[in-house]
Amino acid sequence: MGSIYLIRHGQASLGAANYDVLSPLGIRQAQLCGEHFGALGLQFDACYAGTLQRQIDTARHALDAMNQSSLAVQSDASFNEYHSDQVLESYLPQVLEAIPDAEHYLKNAGQFRKEFQRVFSHAVTLWITDTCERPGCPSWQSYVDQVASGLRRVIDDNRGSGQNIAVFASGGTITAALQLITQMPATSAFELNWQIVNTSVSRLQYRADKLSLAYFNSQAHLEIHRQPEWISFR
Repeated sequence: MGSIYLIRHGQASLGAANYDVLSPLGIRQAQLCGEHFGALGLQFDACYAGTLQRQIDTARHALDAMNQSSLAVQSDASFNEYHSDQVLESYLPQVLEAIPDAEHYLKNAGQFRKEFQRVFSHAVTLWITDTCERPGCPSWQSYVDQVASGLRRVIDDNRGSGQNIAVFASGGTITAALQLITQMPATSAFELNWQIVNTSVSRLQYRADKLSLAYFNSQAHLEIHRQPEWISFR
């Protein structure tokens, strides 16, 4: 069987003008991830990432740290994060009914990280439980289908026995893959989504007709250094 290593991007720049940039911590997390892979003697046969800059840069920093900088990072938009801006815009009126200061927290996310997470979680719950697709906001199921098509292409392109494939993605991508494999309800999958650490590793095992979960949200490359501040969730 082959292995697909689903790796979440490093910490991005919440509250900055451009969120899609790794923070200094995010860069270090990516380097630590690559160093850990290298220490384990792991080498990737192929590498994929979404088209988001934070995903691509995480891949490059990790590959550099494991002395595989020559390995091409193949871009596939199937592994991009879902469009959180669309979700927030579509469901904000309902969120405001429960959290009147929601707009203030959204505009000042860098200062109100916990409050922002509460607003965001509420909007996502409304989205994933909505039985109707709203204009301009694709459904959660359509996103799961998107991730499934990307994984299918990776498997089809890497049929050799014992292949090790890296996919640098986002929390939503990993959640969609988790639901796809386990068939758990979306609400249960998102309870786990909120626990996915930046640069955590989830390993899938695959062959042509089967995809299974080996482990989820490993953060050993961060925990081993005993620096709690290196563990982040956004």
